[in-house]
Amino acid sequence: MTDALALAYAQRLIACESVTPASGAVFDALEDMLVPLGFTVERFISGEDDDNLAHGAPVENLFAIRQGTSGGHFAFAGHVDVVPPGNGWASDPFVPEIKGDLLHGRGAVDMKGSIAAFVAALHEIPKDAGTISLIITGDEEGPAIHGTRALITHIKARGSIPDYCLVGEPTSVNRLGDMMKIGRRGSVNMWISVAGTQGHVAYPHLADNPIPKLIAILAEIESITLDAGNDWFQASNIEVTDLHVGNTATNVIPAKAEARLSIRFNDLQNGDALVLRLRELIERHGGTLTAMISGEAFLTPPGAFSAAISEAVEQVVGIAPEASTTGGTSDARFLTKICPVVEFGLCNATMHKLDEAVAIADLSALTEIYRRVALKMLAA
Repeated sequence: MTDALALAYAQRLIACESVTPASGAVFDALEDMLVPLGFTVERFISGEDDDNLAHGAPVENLFAIRQGTSGGHFAFAGHVDVVPPGNGWASDPFVPEIKGDLLHGRGAVDMKGSIAAFVAALHEIPKDAGTISLIITGDEEGPAIHGTRALITHIKARGSIPDYCLVGEPTSVNRLGDMMKIGRRGSVNMWISVAGTQGHVAYPHLADNPIPKLIAILAEIESITLDAGNDWFQASNIEVTDLHVGNTATNVIPAKAEARLSIRFNDLQNGDALVLRLRELIERHGGTLTAMISGEAFLTPPGAFSAAISEAVEQVVGIAPEASTTGGTSDARFLTKICPVVEFGLCNATMHKLDEAVAIADLSALTEIYRRVALKMLAA
């Protein structure tokens, strides 16, 4: 029964157009799935008073909980928002379509398919096994300002902090089960601005060219080696992601030069210290810095949780997942502050691409993996 449920749930969620920030219909669909299973569903809007469009407000969030009669508290976290589909799909991205052994649609793997599999698994997790909750945001693919962070505040206020949390991001690479994420690197974006004085190129003594200063800043930044990595993380890296002057004239010294950096850092670094280090360097050359820390690095050391996932994966699909910290970031970076977190989900080969698709057999296998992991950790 759960095989058919996972597919049906995935189809229903995909059919809800939910480009980030998601709200409304997709949460209605999820609530309709959970209430008959005995869940109390709490939905709220966060950031409704925030007029900063860069923050992606307002955002709808959902916390659902079914109180168990014994056992621990196991949580599943994820997001129902998706990236814009783009043009060029073979079929409507929000009309789920089965082609052969694949289910196509935006969000099939990132990550409506995983949510569908977990909800399907709930049908075979009895209340006496323990307390189950779902932490679902409509803003993971966007700025993530008013999403999972607001959910954590809500969870703390109601006293419902879980013992363990599984994030259903698509972590598998070549086949379902070959990788899980026990940590992620942190992320900080920085905007550098160097002011000058505009003038005629023939009279440089009457102007102040900001470009050489910006070049000096970037050259010094390029010479920095933050670290060499460690047992669980690759080396931290600083990347220049944009340069902008916008000077359309050939005979004018510009008044401003700008650049943007992105730093992905391991647990040998922290966001505030990186911002301070780069700010001192940039200001020494006459520039200014604006920074936004998206999240700190985190690691859930190998233990009972990752072992439970590995055991379930081996039992269901016959392989042992690699414990990794590679790749981008996810809302696990926030959840790790309240409990141990591991990410595990579907194959990520088509996420954010045209004609995103999930293998129907993988939905079935993932449902069984999630069931086994939840039961194991509730008993723990």
